Amino acid sequence: MWGAVIIFTAILPVVGCSIIWAPAGVIMLITGHFWKGVIILAIGVFVISMVDHFLRPILIGKNVQMHPLMVFLSTFGGLSSFGFSGFIIGPIIASLLLAIWAMYEEFYLGTLSSE
Repeated sequence: MWGAVIIFTAILPVVGCSIIWAPAGVIMLITGHFWKGVIILAIGVFVISMVDHFLRPILIGKNVQMHPLMVFLSTFGGLSSFGFSGFIIGPIIASLLLAIWAMYEEFYLGTLSSE
């Protein structure tokens, strides 16, 4: 169950998965399960965070000109509008909207202000 929750929190821009594995590791340490807590925290820091920091630019792209919050909101908008496939469709529609907006500004903004 917590793996599924981590998948959904991975799209959060800054904190992402750490809002799940960090409290889980600390809770394990507090409840007396020292080695389990250390393993959760070590895997969280050295595996989950590193994979997230190295794979996110590769999967999303280094030159995506969308703010991470825009990606986050468009993902949830896509999920609510299109279901599970909206996880991909939402950010694509948002990036197309931003591209059309940029083209509109480039091509038509000069002609509207000169009239």
